[in-house]
Amino acid sequence: MARTDYYHDPNAPTPNSIVVAVTAYITNADGHLLLIRRTDNDLYSIPGGALDVGETLTQTVMREVKEETGIDVEVTGLVGIYSDPGHVIAYTDGEVRQEFSICFRAGVVGGTLRTSDESKEVGWHPVDSLGDLNMHPTIRLRIQHGSQNQAPYFT
Repeated sequence: MARTDYYHDPNAPTPNSIVVAVTAYITNADGHLLLIRRTDNDLYSIPGGALDVGETLTQTVMREVKEETGIDVEVTGLVGIYSDPGHVIAYTDGEVRQEFSICFRAGVVGGTLRTSDESKEVGWHPVDSLGDLNMHPTIRLRIQHGSQNQAPYFT
């Protein structure tokens, strides 16, 4: 299912749902950041996805990262909470979400890099060399906050 992200766009459709979602800021021993290239919008992103019924948020982080990247992680902290009503995500099935995402910091505990039906590329990238990658502004914001290693951000 394809998606279109709108960011403070007056032509964005009106949201009809809010879904609890997570993302994960994960670095390796070299300090490189784990990124995927999404299949639904072709943008680079940190791994993440929606909370399933019966899961905790940390279980969602672990599941989504494993599904999208092949990497096993443990949650180690909180980067921030992102709920900007100006970020609207429209899906081809008619769902239009207002952003609600909690970004966690996580560490690698195992696994092997691989792509999935949600990720056409998976890899480790130096944080200071992400400028040329096609990435949504809200993901750049999460990366900025994650790299600063400060108190959690929230909107």
